[in-house]
Amino acid sequence: MSDNETAQVLPARRSRRPRGLTIAAVLIVLFGVPWWTLVGAGTQWPGVVVVAATILFINGLLALPLLMYLGHGRRSRDWAARIGDAILGVIWVLFTWALLGNLLRLALAIGGIADPLRSRIVAVAVITVSLALMLWGCIEAMRVPRIKFVTVTIGRLARGLHGVRLVLLTDTHFGPINRTRWSTAVVAAVNALDADIVCHTGDIADGSVVKRRQQAAALANVRAKHAKVYVLGNHEHFGWAQTWLEHMRRLGWEPLHNRHMVVHRDGAALVVAGVDDATAVAPSHYAAALAGVDPNQPVVLLAHQPKQIDAAIELDIDLQLSGHTHGGQIWPFHLLVRLVQPSLHGLTRHGERTQLYTSRGTGFWGPPLRIFAPSEITVLTLNG
Repeated sequence: MSDNETAQVLPARRSRRPRGLTIAAVLIVLFGVPWWTLVGAGTQWPGVVVVAATILFINGLLALPLLMYLGHGRRSRDWAARIGDAILGVIWVLFTWALLGNLLRLALAIGGIADPLRSRIVAVAVITVSLALMLWGCIEAMRVPRIKFVTVTIGRLARGLHGVRLVLLTDTHFGPINRTRWSTAVVAAVNALDADIVCHTGDIADGSVVKRRQQAAALANVRAKHAKVYVLGNHEHFGWAQTWLEHMRRLGWEPLHNRHMVVHRDGAALVVAGVDDATAVAPSHYAAALAGVDPNQPVVLLAHQPKQIDAAIELDIDLQLSGHTHGGQIWPFHLLVRLVQPSLHGLTRHGERTQLYTSRGTGFWGPPLRIFAPSEITVLTLNG
């Protein structure tokens, strides 16, 4: 094991600024808008319906932060995470479509339809659309991802590497919902792709190796002709980074912990490098990852977050593979993701040489929903 590989794993940096008031304001808006749209805005429902619905919304508002703390904080209680994640997903979908429902309210008002019929039409429409999308989104989240095929042209790729196939997994997020069968099915799908190299760009799990060992076990059966490589995501840096590096090695994967390896095929060489996630990475990590690399050889860099592309451009990396964004996961959350990431999904070019492929992710985080952001297993074929 190299010196780079055993270097200290840094914890994720977390803001220490007070966030209580901000969280409270966000929760009030998240729950308040759907309540007003479904219950309070001229619907004139019977009193018992108004009281019951109001109690339900208030209980959800109060329970959500507690459940998220118990489920995703230091206590890491899976039962709390499952309930909290479900509430979060439901209220986000209701909030989104309640906002859009009020555009329908305006149209109905212009059409001369008065309350309470107008508000009741809006309420029924919001509930119907939300329920349909949540059902569809749950099916999308729990299914084996679709296979996405992408061709990447790299100018300095030697002839012996033309047609090399990289299969990309990322953001599996093994977590509170036991997805052992799903994991086995994903591995079967990967093994059917005849990969030269299989890559995992982080966020393998939400939790420790001890808690997620069963769900991750199938990764030991992944087959690749030349290499199986893995880098850390931000979720590993919440406290389990070193143990996941060690466990992935036991499962037969090569952890590219700020280091690289060289893959040879038909007399040609491809450098496959990896760096830690942006929450813990330091400039020295890139230097360590590329130490001794032949400048004439093409380089594929594994880095969890797309925003790490800036360093890749400076280093003349040919292709960076990333995840992290989930493609937004639950529409329209992608609008917030785009505020901090240069790419949401797909292949993009940055600078004269560097390309970035951002995967929507193989699994999901939190709410078991994927709405207008399907998961994927990606096959990237490299050509010169």
